[in-house]
Amino acid sequence: MVRPVFARTLLVNCMGAALAAGYIGSASAEDAPQYDGELSGFEYAYPVERFDFSSQGQDMQMAYLDVQPEEGSANGRTVVLMHGKNFCAGTWEDTIEALTDAGYRVIAPDQVGFCKSTKPEHYQFSFHQLAANTQALLEDLDVDDVTVMGHSMGGMLATRFALMYPEQTEQLVMVNPIGLEDWKALGVPYQSIDEGYQSELEKTAEGIRAYQESTYYVDTWEPEYDRWVEMLAGMYAGEDGELVAWNQALTSDMVFTQPVVHEFDQLQMPTLLLIGEKDNTAIGKAQAPEDVQETLGRYDVLGEQAANAIPQATLVEFPELGHSPQIQEPERFHEELLKGLERL
Repeated sequence: MVRPVFARTLLVNCMGAALAAGYIGSASAEDAPQYDGELSGFEYAYPVERFDFSSQGQDMQMAYLDVQPEEGSANGRTVVLMHGKNFCAGTWEDTIEALTDAGYRVIAPDQVGFCKSTKPEHYQFSFHQLAANTQALLEDLDVDDVTVMGHSMGGMLATRFALMYPEQTEQLVMVNPIGLEDWKALGVPYQSIDEGYQSELEKTAEGIRAYQESTYYVDTWEPEYDRWVEMLAGMYAGEDGELVAWNQALTSDMVFTQPVVHEFDQLQMPTLLLIGEKDNTAIGKAQAPEDVQETLGRYDVLGEQAANAIPQATLVEFPELGHSPQIQEPERFHEELLKGLERL
């Protein structure tokens, strides 16, 4: 087993290389708040609980939200929300409100490596492992049958969870999931973890905002979106910024090298796809040849392809929305979500 001291040495070596290249500290922004590696001081709309467990020989804690519907309104069903790579459990706040108002119990974890959960110095990140961690949380909460709903990277994780635990997964919901195509098979070159780490260290509040504006919200912006920019930028700018960047690099490698799209035909449960068609997310697209770039991230096409590949799929498309339709137009999105859950 890799010892923590080796992981620290590796991390320090990578940081030294980044220092020489002028990367360390570039994630800071004068007007951005600073948060530690567990996002202390950034408040979610709902109380945060902690699940302590052991994984890969290490003590871990997984932060999570467990929000119950009002007494007398429960419908007996539970939805597990899986966040994306640039998102957190707290980002689901509008969706949690809509679901609990409709009678659902909602459990929303921060996965290991993200947000308010443990940032390990060494960890074999895989969607299998994160799904197993989530299953351990559900067992601890004595929760059995669930609807699993994932956004962005969380869509890949929700798919893996559904494949690993089909008897427990009543329904699968994917909101603009990444991984509807296999980027490396389509010609996107591999980026090493060290290269990815240095790229993560360059993240700034300004850069995060520009990316979200163009991809998540289709070149529109509302003041409430700034909260999610500050959440991310504050972690990079804080005292544990290098460790946050390291975990981001490790999980980017997981996303790129562990496609789930080839197993869509094995999904056994009713599946709801909620797709903003203006999304153009594709991991590594900027490093791909120009002729390949033009073919990637076409969610107006990818949504239909995924629906055709999944045996019991229902596709709902939002032609003018981007990567985060649940944030961009929450009322419309949640109306379609609740109708879809009733149909499944």
